[in-house]
Amino acid sequence: MRVAARAAGGRAGQPWLRPPTQGASPPPPPPPLLLLLLLPAVLLGCAGAQYSSDLCSWKGSGLTHEAHRKEVEQVYLRCSAGSVEWMYPTGALIVNLRPNTFSPSRHLTVCIKPFRDSSGANIYLEKTGELRLLVRDGDNEPGRVQCFSLDRGGLFVEATPQQDISRRATGFQYELMNGRQALDLHVLPAPCRPCSDTEVLLAVCTSDFVVRGSIQDVTHAPERQESVIHLRVGRLYRQKSRVFQLAPEGSGHWQGHVTTLLECGVRPGHGDFLFTGHMHFGEAQLGCAPRFSDFQRMYRDAEERGLNPCEIGME
Repeated sequence: MRVAARAAGGRAGQPWLRPPTQGASPPPPPPPLLLLLLLPAVLLGCAGAQYSSDLCSWKGSGLTHEAHRKEVEQVYLRCSAGSVEWMYPTGALIVNLRPNTFSPSRHLTVCIKPFRDSSGANIYLEKTGELRLLVRDGDNEPGRVQCFSLDRGGLFVEATPQQDISRRATGFQYELMNGRQALDLHVLPAPCRPCSDTEVLLAVCTSDFVVRGSIQDVTHAPERQESVIHLRVGRLYRQKSRVFQLAPEGSGHWQGHVTTLLECGVRPGHGDFLFTGHMHFGEAQLGCAPRFSDFQRMYRDAEERGLNPCEIGME
């Protein structure tokens, strides 16, 4: 399947222009004052009718297209994370991810996570007209994430034929990350195995959150194939987002939750742990989590040999 055949009917979001009729004289230009009065209204009308967009997210509607037209609309996004939401999808979208980063595209991975109720379109990976299906219309497996290298192409979102589009909306979140972060997300060969000493020490330096705390409760969500671990945190070493917040009773500790795979079989237990992990699609996902006494041993052994990749307070 090739994109070029579908896009041949016109430029992105635009019809083919008709050539002027031979022999017909062009109409006189409107008065300059009329142009000045009409220009703001035209610009506002175009901006409001098509979509709402910033550099990170895009939201649009297929109702701006005529029913018999198969238009292809170009979308340009320049952030490391955001979302695309397409109401009443018709025609197709080409989503161009152009992040503001100094890293070469071959070192960046794109991960997309469809909205739970997304429907009305297929999502493809596209490069030079060749398509590879990523997400089929209606395939909303909970927690499903698809990742690919940015240099392998962009996203082509094609509306599927529908008798009634009034209840259809296609959408997904996206994230750009380095290869290691994408590996942490969903392709580790043994995601539930304990981390080695080297992996723990590296996680302390590179994770989005690093905390010392205990497990208060664990709730399971089989429909999403994940477990939610509720934590009581006594020491906050690092967090990039407000995952953990001060407890309301003013006892001097933080509280929050992280997620992990249901298959890992996490249960409440006694004692303190060092919890590390990354933020993905707005959720804190657990990485390495050794008992704190084991981490102290690892850290001191590495410190004595001068092998610590970074420093952290041990008191």
